[in-house]
Amino acid sequence: MEIGCLPFNKTGFFSSLMEDYVSQAAGLRSFYGNSPDLEGLNAQRTLKKSVFSKAQRSVLQDVLREQYQDLKSVDVVEKQIELLGDPKTTTVVTGHQLNLFSGPLYFLYKIISVINLAEVLSDQKTLGAVVPVYWMATEDHDFQEINFFKVKGVKLQWTPEHKISGPVGRYSTKGLEAILPALEALLGTHKNAQYLLNLFEDAYVKQPNLAKATRYFAHALFGEKGLVVIDGDHPALKKMLVPHIEEDLFEQLAFKHVSQTAQSLLDKSYHVQVNPRPINYFYMEDGLRERIVAVEGGFQVLNTNKFFTPLEMKAHIVSNPENFSPNVIARPLYQELILPNIAYTGGGGELAYWLELKDYFDSHGVLFPVLMLRNSALLMSEKQLHKWRKMGLTTEDFFLKRDPLINKKIRAISNIELDLSAFRDQLHKQFLSLQQLAQETDASFLGAVQAQEAKQIKGINSLEKKLLLAQKRKLKDQVARLSQLHESLFPGQSLQERSTNFSEFYAQYGSQLLHTLQKELDPLKNGFSIISL
Repeated sequence: MEIGCLPFNKTGFFSSLMEDYVSQAAGLRSFYGNSPDLEGLNAQRTLKKSVFSKAQRSVLQDVLREQYQDLKSVDVVEKQIELLGDPKTTTVVTGHQLNLFSGPLYFLYKIISVINLAEVLSDQKTLGAVVPVYWMATEDHDFQEINFFKVKGVKLQWTPEHKISGPVGRYSTKGLEAILPALEALLGTHKNAQYLLNLFEDAYVKQPNLAKATRYFAHALFGEKGLVVIDGDHPALKKMLVPHIEEDLFEQLAFKHVSQTAQSLLDKSYHVQVNPRPINYFYMEDGLRERIVAVEGGFQVLNTNKFFTPLEMKAHIVSNPENFSPNVIARPLYQELILPNIAYTGGGGELAYWLELKDYFDSHGVLFPVLMLRNSALLMSEKQLHKWRKMGLTTEDFFLKRDPLINKKIRAISNIELDLSAFRDQLHKQFLSLQQLAQETDASFLGAVQAQEAKQIKGINSLEKKLLLAQKRKLKDQVARLSQLHESLFPGQSLQERSTNFSEFYAQYGSQLLHTLQKELDPLKNGFSIISL
């Protein structure tokens, strides 16, 4: 159950850009389209249905049926794909890298956010069905970001025998069986653990490549909830992208428009998440994904001998669009071209770069989606919750850094006064009198009086720190218990959702973990949920 929900701006883990976006600050209004609420989402549905054609729907359905043909049939998913042919049906989507065994917990939060959002919107029958979609980032090539996951603080890493390169979705899963013994040692052999071990083996050992493994994994966990998984690495889908690839390579629209928007964000003192390149596409084949750059006389694929004249490049884009892979700037446009999508759900870092893209979308004549900040959660066992409450800590205390939290607790339980603010105030008043006396006697003494006050205040501050340290030593058992509890909830003093794998919790709670998350996470509620399992 949810035991608390803290506004994002009270957690200390979100940027000012995200805090302002969630609060709908007026200064950001020009950087996005419809607002992230029911009114904005419903308005977006009307717009998207008017610009997404029957032909686009037909291609999408054909590709999805092909991509699902090797998976165990789930009636709900088959129905969802069928619904995508209906001109009233729209989608809500989230995207994620192909992290091994889902990677950190927030993969689940992303997926459940879109499943729940689709449910909320689909209840409004007159507007049509809404299908939740997971976009697999199969064309990424940063293997080091996805080749591991952590269970109980142990890093389980995939180390292929041979160097691999190119789009990660095409990587062979050979060698992943080596992780199974270590995973079993960490999870055990009880019923829930056995389900997880079988799931890992069926997905990451028996499937031939990482794209199929990830689709199998997501389908096993969320297929019955109606989640549709799509892989954009498909020739039929890439054909829709052809004119936009040409505009990027020959007119550099992304570079022009995103650079201007990025500068506008900088002018408002926001951090810019990504910067565009003059060309925002890679050239892609098996084992190869390298940047395309403009050179004298045409285009070069970096780190290869591939060169195209302008005429050759135009012809190749038309004949082989599957060889062109969008980067982080161009990929969102591709996604919105091939899906009848109304909203993108992502984390703070993702939405930060989406907020740079509105003018770029407009320049290509593509409808910009509603941006939804995904759910975030801190998961606690009943035992951890009991300890937290027994220590007299509040919901707001959860997000204090460890040292400030310990200092607060030590001050609360100490039998002596550790806050010397009263002494500082008293000293300041005395020195105000001395300053007045110096002014009346000889103004040149004023600097010496101020210097002496600063020295005395520094001494009190130092004494306060020493008293606190001494009291920590005296109450070392309480400090140790609180430190241990905090570390279990915030591993490495970071968010649990950014390091811990879902299997830790699934091994203990089974499918109830997913049921609880789906029940407690509200996609339209802007806050960080604290959930007791």
